Parts: sequence; C-alpha cells; structure tokens
Amino acid sequence: MWAELLTGLEMILRLDTVAMTAIGLVLGIFVGSLPGFTTVMAMAVLLPISFFLDPLVGIPFLIGVYKGGIYGGSIPAILIGVPGTGASVATTFDGPALTKQGKSKKALEMALYASVFGDTASSIFTIFLIGPIALLAMRIGPPELAVVLALSMAIIAATSSTSLIKGLLMLLIGMFIALVGQDPVHGVNRYTFDIFALQAGIDLLPMIIGLFAIPEILLAVEEKISRVQATKPEGESLTLDELKASRRTILRSTAMGGAIGAIPGVGQVVAAFMGYAAAKRASSKPETFGQGSLDGIAAPEAANNAVNGPTMVPLLTLGIPGDNITAILLGAFVAQGLRPGPQLFATDAPVIYALLGSMVIACLLLLVLGKLLIPVFAKVVSIPRAYMVPLTLVFAVAGTYVYRSNPMDLVFLMAFGVFGYIARKLAFDVTPLVMGFILMGPFEYAVSQTLSLSQGDLAGYIAMERPVTLILLGMIGAGLLFFYFRRKSGQSAVSA
Repeated sequence: MWAELLTGLEMILRLDTVAMTAIGLVLGIFVGSLPGFTTVMAMAVLLPISFFLDPLVGIPFLIGVYKGGIYGGSIPAILIGVPGTGASVATTFDGPALTKQGKSKKALEMALYASVFGDTASSIFTIFLIGPIALLAMRIGPPELAVVLALSMAIIAATSSTSLIKGLLMLLIGMFIALVGQDPVHGVNRYTFDIFALQAGIDLLPMIIGLFAIPEILLAVEEKISRVQATKPEGESLTLDELKASRRTILRSTAMGGAIGAIPGVGQVVAAFMGYAAAKRASSKPETFGQGSLDGIAAPEAANNAVNGPTMVPLLTLGIPGDNITAILLGAFVAQGLRPGPQLFATDAPVIYALLGSMVIACLLLLVLGKLLIPVFAKVVSIPRAYMVPLTLVFAVAGTYVYRSNPMDLVFLMAFGVFGYIARKLAFDVTPLVMGFILMGPFEYAVSQTLSLSQGDLAGYIAMERPVTLILLGMIGAGLLFFYFRRKSGQSAVSA
C-alpha cells in the first residue's frame, strides 16, 4: 500500500495536472455561482473534455469541477439567498442575514475555509481508508458482489425519491435499458427490435448529458427569473478568533459529512442539513441560528464538502457510484479504461492513489483560488440565464457528438433529455435510472458467475458455502421495509 501511495503521489505532481485541476475548479465555482445551474449539469456537459486527456489530467479536471461546484453554490446562497446548488440550501438560513448586516465578506470566507477544511480532511482520510477496504473487496466473490450491487441499487432507489415506488420504477427502467444490445454471455441481440442502431447498446455519455443537462436547460428556458443585481462582498474579513470560535462546529460537521459520504444515495444535501442541525443543538446560543450566525455557515459548508472524498470509496472499491456526480465520474473512469471495482487496485493501484492525491491538491488550490476570486465570482451571480443557456446547449450537443462521432448519440441525447424533463415535471428522480443502467452490467455478470458456480443448486450453494450472502439478502429486505414504513409514518404525520 505505502509503495503504491508514494508512487501515486509522484505521478500526480505534474504541471498539466495541476493546471487542469485549477481550470476545473474555476469552471466549477463559476457554474456553482449561477443560480439554477447545478454541479451535476456542469460535470455532465464538461465530461467529454476528459476523454481526450490523459487519465491523470482528465479525471482531476472533473474532480476540480466537482469540488468547485459544491463550494461555488455557497456564493449566491449567501449574497442573494438563492442556493447555487442543492448542497447549499442550508447555507441560505444564515447567509442572507449576514449579508444584510454588512458581513457578507466574513460569511463568504467562512464558507471557503470550512469547505476547504472539510474537503481536505475527508480526502486525506479516504486515501488511508481505501486501501484496507479494497483488500476486503478483493475477497468478495461473485455471489456477495451480486448482493452488494443489489443492496446498493435498492438503497439508491429508496433514498433518492419522495416515493419508494417511483425510485424502484426508475431503477428498473435503467436496468432494462442496460440490457439493450448484445448479451455479453451468449452474444445474441436482445431488445433491439431489429433496429440496427440499438445492436451496439446505448452509451452512457448521451444518457448522462441528456438526463442531467438537457432538463436543466429546458427548465431554465421555461422559468422567467428577474435579473439579479450585481453585488460584492462587504464588511471586514473573517478574523482568526472568529474562525477558531467555529472550529468545533467545523470538526463535527466534517466527521458527519465524511461518514455520510461513504453511504451510497445520501449525499451533500442530507449532510448539510444534519451538520446545521447538530451545530444548532450543540450551540450555547441556538437562538442566533437563522439570524446571522457564522456557525450557521461553517456547519453546512464543512459537512457538504466533507462528503466529496468518501463518496470515492464505494465507487472505486466496488464500482458503486454513491450519487449522480460519482456516476458521472464512473463514466470518466470507464472511458479511460479504468473500470472501478474490486480488481482495480490489483491492476492500477498507483494510478488510483494518484487520482486520490489530486483531490487534496484540488482542495489546496480551492483555498488559493477561492480567496483570490471571491469578488469576481460574486459578480457571476448577476449573469442572466439568457446568455448561459445557449452556450450550455452547444457544449452538450458538441460534447456528445465528438466522443464517438455517431449521429445516433444525438438522437439518444435528445430522447433522454425529453424523458428527463418529463420525469422532473412528474417528480421522478432520474438518479436511480442512471445507477440501474451503470450497475446492471456488473450485476448481470456476477449473477451469471454465481449460477455457473452453483451448478444448478443455487439455494444449496448459497446456504452451505456462502452464508454471508444470506445475511446481505436479509439486509436488502430489512432496508426496503425500513424505508417503506418510515415514509408511510412520515406521510401519516403530515396528513395529521
């Protein structure tokens, strides 16, 4: 482990890697600063750029977009009370109040320092944690892997939508779409309906851009939002004493966000709200929360950024993306010939440690760039959507086409875009669909291997030789029942 770690760190200390990470950070902060334009959309649109770069340049570029976007969402949340991303919703509780008090500069700097600390600490923890977990993952056989993948898909479907039925339906649709094309085991066409373009299957790139970027563009066109007046950070800078006063809040939120990040399907929004709630409960002056408390900025920002590192653990060790952002990163890994999963560390451990090291470099660059460019990005808030929507659409179409130069990808792009737009209107979350599509391939392969190993006696094979599989199956059933009854009780409480 230590030899691979040191080799990886040597590999990542390259000028082009640092430069592209910095560019990704600037683009991420820029998009995060625009109300209504999400980090997911930015990563989906910019994903094709990484395909034409070296893996040690292209993936750090996307990591920069990821980290910059999550932090950038705090800028409009503080200045105008509109979260740039969902991860910054809790920041709106105290951010606008501080701005009205003439302390917007303190709030923006607190958001930056809390974000950088939470992200850096969780990224370093991930680097040292992922090796032992990878060793355990390599001991997992096909039956256990099949159940783990099924468990992950069930958790994602249950946690990503307001309705368990809606989440499961979208998951099944994604799994079905993944079956279109050639059967990897028998080599025969399935569900192609004699359409030649479907014989090669459906590519992940047009699906990701179509489902995550096109609906955002259509919704931006549909909504009529008045232009926001330009603003700038006001007041004095954050003092060292004020930062020290929030250190316990930052540490607590970092620990909570890191733990939440390792769980597939939870994500930054939940971490931010939990961090905020914990800070308020622990505060000696809880009445100041919502009225302009610096702890009210530090808590959600440290928590939502601390999620970034640990989300890579299930992605890299088991090939399970924890949310829609890591699903996009998975697409980048696969396009670069790096298939996340138990065997990845056996074949490409130095490269993986190099990419994890780039996360720490991105955090340090974020501190410098954020400090220098806060006044610039504060003005980004006022850019009208009318200027950004056409540019985003051009990037989405061009990025989809240049990857494979296949005109059918544009058809798939628009089809998934319209589907994603309708799904958003009907309150369906498309994340389970993407997860089902991505995980169906390895799930099908693991099931096929399990059936081959069982030699026709699947129940006896699992019961006698793979008892851990039974435990994991029980966890799936218990988890689904838990989410079902929790939501049922929540709906009863609301109706009462």
